[in-house]
Amino acid sequence: MTTRRSMLAGALALAATPAFAAPAAGYTLRNVRLETGYDRDGDDVTATRTALFEVKIADGRIAAVRPAGSAPVVGPAHDAKGLLMLPSFRDMHVHLDKTWYGEPWHAPLKRRNGIPGQIALEQKLLPGMLPGLEARADKLVNLCQSQGTTFARSQCNVDPVIGIQNVVHLKAELDRRGDTFGHEIVAFPQHGLIRVGLQQTLRDAMKAGATHVGGIDPTTLDGDMERSVDAVLEIAHEFNAPIDMHLHEPGESGIAAIKRIADRVETEPALRGKVTFSHCFSLMSLSDAEVTDLAARMAALGMSVASTIPLGRRVMPIPILRAQGVKVYCGTDTVVDFWGVFGDCDILRKANLACQLYGWSDEYALGQSISLATGGPTPLDAKGQQAWPKPGDAADLVLVDAACAAEAVARLPPRRTVLHQGRLAAGAFA
Repeated sequence: MTTRRSMLAGALALAATPAFAAPAAGYTLRNVRLETGYDRDGDDVTATRTALFEVKIADGRIAAVRPAGSAPVVGPAHDAKGLLMLPSFRDMHVHLDKTWYGEPWHAPLKRRNGIPGQIALEQKLLPGMLPGLEARADKLVNLCQSQGTTFARSQCNVDPVIGIQNVVHLKAELDRRGDTFGHEIVAFPQHGLIRVGLQQTLRDAMKAGATHVGGIDPTTLDGDMERSVDAVLEIAHEFNAPIDMHLHEPGESGIAAIKRIADRVETEPALRGKVTFSHCFSLMSLSDAEVTDLAARMAALGMSVASTIPLGRRVMPIPILRAQGVKVYCGTDTVVDFWGVFGDCDILRKANLACQLYGWSDEYALGQSISLATGGPTPLDAKGQQAWPKPGDAADLVLVDAACAAEAVARLPPRRTVLHQGRLAAGAFA
């Protein structure tokens, strides 16, 4: 009988494949299946056309793309045997520093007193978790890679208990894995920022290698929306760094935080394109018209949303956000820790879930939804023109046994070969 544990163990074994050392002169992937266009019946997309290609990879990038058999292949080559090539996936919200993945199973305790209760529990657990952080994060990165993910933005605790030590240890691990896994690190004040006087510690975390300034529920957790938001923006200015603001809080207080940050971005051009709202549950409290207006403003300011595609009585208004031009990314969030146990690092599954929630069940909608998993790139653009891969693109890709992106999203096939900058990150070459 197949169990979740056996599935995750299999994924871990798959990801443990030794890294492929790319020849200095590069190599060619032969018989790669790429999307070439859409078949249409009037305005409806009825099918996705594909063909076989040869993809030359050199210096970590796509060097050339040409029809299969159009010229002799010179140098090292690997036969993809008709597997579909897609951009590899990006997990834009995960907690690599706080996991029990790879250790014996134990479910989290029942929550007491909501978020404050969880924070109190975390404060007791964090010191004991620190010594094994790098080993556990290593296993979790393996799992990400086995699912086709070659890049993650990791939220990383900065708090009064362990200070910046999670950032220091996680950065060491991710730097060690840098040849096959890209990353960003958010200095995340899980226990509050101004509420616990953590401003200097957050600055120290940025100096230690965090790439993004984090914030959290400025009203319901941090206790003073204006001071909390302004402190995050001040530190971001100081380090010329992007912002990733956790917004779990619903309703008016969450919307007020979004609008205050938008006000500041409008007057401070250096912040444009540098603000991500993680979760952003408050958007679920607005009418469609209100979401449309706010989303248009967010898009104009280059603000993005990182969502786990949550299930519940309400759903995130992701179709409206995307229609207004807001970049929406997907994330795993927690994986087998004291906050949650259901994450499996499968970002393609998040695109699949979005399609089920929003009724994106036709060929076109399924295929275009792959952008939620890739962080943007799609094999075909909205008009059905080839958009990826192009010479010069990073050789970050995944090979799957599927006819097209639409089938990959719908059926979630195994990720056979995963490359990051041309190096084998997981799976194997045929």
